[in-house]
Amino acid sequence: MNDQRSISVIGLGRVGLPLALSFADHGAQVLGVDHDRAVLDAIRAGRMPWTESGTQELLDRVSATGRLQLAERAADAADADDIVITIGTPSFFHFESDLRQVRAAVDDLLPLLRPGHSLILRSTIAPGTTEFVAGYVAKHRGFQVGRDVFVAHAPERIAAGRFLEEIDTLPCIIGGVGARSGEVAAELFGVFDAPVVQTSPVQAELAKIWTNILRYTNFALPNLLMMDCERHGANVFEVIDLINRDYPRGGIAQPGLTAGSCLRKDFTFSEERSPAPGMLLAVSRVNETVPLFLVEGIKRRLGELAHRKVAVLGVAFKADTDDERDSLAHKLIRLLERELADVAVHDPHVTTPTMSFEEAVDAADAVVVATNHSEFCTARSLATIAERAGSSSLIVDPWNCWGAAQVFAYSAEITALVASG
Repeated sequence: MNDQRSISVIGLGRVGLPLALSFADHGAQVLGVDHDRAVLDAIRAGRMPWTESGTQELLDRVSATGRLQLAERAADAADADDIVITIGTPSFFHFESDLRQVRAAVDDLLPLLRPGHSLILRSTIAPGTTEFVAGYVAKHRGFQVGRDVFVAHAPERIAAGRFLEEIDTLPCIIGGVGARSGEVAAELFGVFDAPVVQTSPVQAELAKIWTNILRYTNFALPNLLMMDCERHGANVFEVIDLINRDYPRGGIAQPGLTAGSCLRKDFTFSEERSPAPGMLLAVSRVNETVPLFLVEGIKRRLGELAHRKVAVLGVAFKADTDDERDSLAHKLIRLLERELADVAVHDPHVTTPTMSFEEAVDAADAVVVATNHSEFCTARSLATIAERAGSSSLIVDPWNCWGAAQVFAYSAEITALVASG
């Protein structure tokens, strides 16, 4: 990348910061913008604010070059040639996409935009948003988008923990408003090794949204099957094996707590104007019901939970990450507390303080694997549960963490099954 090219990245979250560091590592002068002073202070101190594989080393390398500068105001981003927006796009509770943060950033930039600027939307956005931003800029500044300034959507599709791998391997979708906007965005992201795929803005928006909807739906099916198996006294893991084993049209996934800030909200970008209202809402209801299903399953086996100790292992939304955003473990904890259970929580990854593993499982009447961290899925952890919680402790493992193929089973039973292979 030409070291004279300057890039601003607005929003130094789990998407924006690794991207800003990667651009700087490829030789660009980068301005990272975020209003969270704690995030900026951590970066200035040379410390990643959260865990993402390989990025601490990347920050160390970039910090030595001086190619990453920091600012708090979105307006400062206009000093760069290319402006990439990676800020949050939550949804309202009544299934309407909330684009206030994106619009606020555009409003801050609007009076400072100049010919030659490119504005790249990296955040997940509702269909039509890229064209709206282009029209908004044209309406209020008189620029012709695609000739004077350039607007495009380049959706981020990288999985947590895989940024440095997938930024160079996943096809980079570019939806430019006009051919030249697409070319400018492609030149920017072309510094990475991933192939660039040009399309229209709305198709880029739909591709990102429906990537997450597909995963959300795929995970809902085994979760619904898990609930159906409980109703019929069947084993969900054995049924899944029957579906998938040597069958060319199988492929159903495993159950679990399906969550995360993308999967729990992105379906609303389609549901908002869906021609089939309620279909995706039903998918959401299945995934959102899993914590209640687990609590009710515990009650069916142990009775009332008042004053019973329940250990919850993991509060991150995904294995081996420190990201708690939109984790269903929090919902599970709240539901247990409403049953007056004594809830003990342990997670070795998150920054939120939790108790030790041994303290959490000690004398627990039930142990719930809410997140399948690799630390939990070991013979040693199972032995610790058996020793400290006792053989009569109920283990709830929707992830099949130890390969015992039991969602609900007692410690002695799980231990025997694992020992027998």
